[in-house]
Amino acid sequence: MRIDKYLSNAGLASRSEIKCFFKDKRVTVNDQLVIQAKRQIDPNKDIIKVDNIVIQYKPYHYFVLNKPKGYVSANDDDKYPTVMKFFASLNIKGLTHVGRLDKDTTGVLLITNNGKLAHFLISPKSNVKKVYSLTVDKDLDASLVEAFKQGVKLENNEVCRPAKLTIKNAREATLELTEGKYHQVKRMMRAFHYEVIALHRDEFASLTIQNCEPGEYYELDEKQIKMLEQYLR
Repeated sequence: MRIDKYLSNAGLASRSEIKCFFKDKRVTVNDQLVIQAKRQIDPNKDIIKVDNIVIQYKPYHYFVLNKPKGYVSANDDDKYPTVMKFFASLNIKGLTHVGRLDKDTTGVLLITNNGKLAHFLISPKSNVKKVYSLTVDKDLDASLVEAFKQGVKLENNEVCRPAKLTIKNAREATLELTEGKYHQVKRMMRAFHYEVIALHRDEFASLTIQNCEPGEYYELDEKQIKMLEQYLR
């Protein structure tokens, strides 16, 4: 692998910016100065440093964003800012969102460049647990709890899997799902003539926002990554 590609994949900077690293004599391989960006290296054997700091190779990156309101789940959009704006400075190739949250929905959104895992996590076969907090436009009826257990029929006669609805107070509840249909939470509530006026995803595949404020994110640790990879087994 070329050393400039290695450094780019590590998310240090863009390929053009990384070229300056070599001109400025900031890069070493096994403690030997490297001035050519096309130098070939073995990521599994060579020790690469920039400014005397070891740069570890990561083929895949995983982040959890606390998605704020007003941002769309897309890589590009002509009308609204996208969630990928928060990761633009990382210069990680292939980074994208896993699934979608509506523009005004907040909370946990997984971001990764592991396409295989991302595809499986949004597949109906994955049975990934998702937990939402929601607020509706009128008082919730206690009978909804049992109705959601039985599986809600949507407006197109599609039946959702059984879900766990927990009523917190008159107009607030939590909802636990294991599927991810288009606008599913809003459509499920609409089937009973409720409009969702606020929606927040608390959990996705056991991941939470931790202490992140809206618009902030954190990188997953090895334990969390292994937990996600179990879905591929």
